Amino acid sequence: MSNSQPTILIIQPLMPQLDEKLSQHFHCHRLYEYQEPAQFLQQHGEEIKGIVTRGDVGVETALLEQLPASKAIAVFGVGTDRIDLGYTKAQGIQVSITSDILTDDVADLAMTLTLGFTRNLVANHQFARSGAWENNGVTLSSKASGKRMGIAGLGAIGKAIARRAEAFGMEVAYTARSAKDVPYKRCENIEQLAAFSDFLVLALPGSPENLQLVDAKVLAALGKEGVLINIARGTVVNENDLISALQQRTIKGAALDVFPHEPMIHPALRELDNVLLTPHIASATHETREAMSNNVFENLLAFFSSGKMLTAI
Repeated sequence: MSNSQPTILIIQPLMPQLDEKLSQHFHCHRLYEYQEPAQFLQQHGEEIKGIVTRGDVGVETALLEQLPASKAIAVFGVGTDRIDLGYTKAQGIQVSITSDILTDDVADLAMTLTLGFTRNLVANHQFARSGAWENNGVTLSSKASGKRMGIAGLGAIGKAIARRAEAFGMEVAYTARSAKDVPYKRCENIEQLAAFSDFLVLALPGSPENLQLVDAKVLAALGKEGVLINIARGTVVNENDLISALQQRTIKGAALDVFPHEPMIHPALRELDNVLLTPHIASATHETREAMSNNVFENLLAFFSSGKMLTAI
């Protein structure tokens, strides 16, 4: 480590290969390693020139206020709902995300959850593996092809999900802030979209305006044959309303990759037989995580060499 290397702050643990690259090129402080982070920031906050964080972690504004020289935040992920972008813009702080890198993986998982739920894949795997098939018949499941998929949020990820749904012969509709140049029906609001949908897929940001957007009314509109698929943010759903809807069979079921209090999952969700749960794995492939790591690293290199991040938003 050279004293001429820029000093950066890593908020939460990163992938080992990314952490190693950062350590080779920057003077790294890891906030999560300090028993007294407030004391560390008071003593060294003015030295820090850049920040690395994860999309699910973000950076609190109160922390940014203690880092007056930091003008770059490299986000490992695409979520910025835990960063006050109004504040960063006002302070001239660049924020980069791993834009477009994880789109395919997230869309793939949305379809995996759709197919996995509708074909009862986990239960059928357990049934076959246990040997129960030798003495029992197979329980019928449902088709996905020909069904209707509503996608809440038609950004890059939403569009990628729509293309996959089309390939399965599904009819697609969407909600978005503005109309898109796509051949899909646009619904005026998420309740209307839910009423259209056999599968309601959440692919919108976890911003304040989307907090608990999916509530009892939306779930009632989704109905007894409807399935909720969430690969967005856990905070987009009113979890208590969802649990009630699942318990009372107001909806057919849910497939969830994200939760409001990750890694904690509500015990009631773990007990239900009409839920498919995954531990926030949407971008968790070797290829994508390596590309995301490279993006974070290259953004910081570009900032400290040219003053501009490559995928700044």
